[in-house]
Parts: sequence; structure tokens; C-alpha cells
Amino acid sequence: MNYHNYYPVDVVNGPGTRCTLFVAGCVHNCKGCYNQSTLNPNSGHPFDDTLADQIIADLNDSRIRRRGLSLSGGDPLHPANVADVLALVQRVRAEAPGKDIWLWTGYLRSELNTEQQQVLDLIDVLIDGPFVREQHHPGLKWRGSSNQVIHYLTANG
Repeated sequence: MNYHNYYPVDVVNGPGTRCTLFVAGCVHNCKGCYNQSTLNPNSGHPFDDTLADQIIADLNDSRIRRRGLSLSGGDPLHPANVADVLALVQRVRAEAPGKDIWLWTGYLRSELNTEQQQVLDLIDVLIDGPFVREQHHPGLKWRGSSNQVIHYLTANG
């Protein structure tokens, strides 16, 4: 998996102060996508254990009270990303207890395969659906267009 940006302190992509990872790779090619540079799964930087270790350390840093991890992109559920995203969310669950995990994908929840569903089993909130420029509204919370649905998968979300 490759990634484009990692923000250890983010207050835009989910509630509270968060760590946010923008991965590379997306097949949806949504008109008006604000992250066009992340579409190619081979773009950006290689995601490695060093960055995963940093994310865990940042989530557990007591100097900043972070609520959780946000995964965006690109698309965290792109086939090139699923295995690494699954390993990361497993680590967050094991090594950063109490932190919530939010994930944005252009896939619909009903379209997810077994591997992608394994990731959903470990996250708290899923925002699904492609960005539709004609349904864009700047007042929408946590999503870019009104067709996208926020699924609260756990009570922690």
C-alpha cells in the first residue's frame, strides 16, 4: 500500500482530534474529487512498519488527547490497500484501546467483498458511496455529497 499524507493532529476528518492517513489508490474516478492526486495506487510513498509504529505512538501520546484514527484517500478499501489497512486497524484495536476508527470509501457497503468486510468488522464508522458533484453540499458533516451514508457500526462511533 502507498499513502499520500499522514496528519498526526487533524480536527477536520471526524470528531475530535485525530490521526488521519490518506492512502493511494481509487477506482471510482469521481467527478470533482478533491484528492485526484491519490487515485493511482502506485503514487505517493510506501506505507511501512515505521509509519504504522508512528501512528500507534501518536494515538497513544498523552500530550494530545486524540479520539481516534481516520482512514481516507484514495480509497482504503481499494484492493491494493485492504491487507495493509486490515493489519493497521488490527494493531490500533490491540495497541491503542479506546480509540475509534473512521473510514471513507467510494464503495457502497452492499458492494464489499469478504476481505473488505473484515476491515468493517474492526472499525466504528464507515462513510460509503462515491462523491457525486451534483449532490455536493458544503454543509454536510463528514461527507462531501448527500448520497454518501454515515454508518455507525459500533457504540464507540
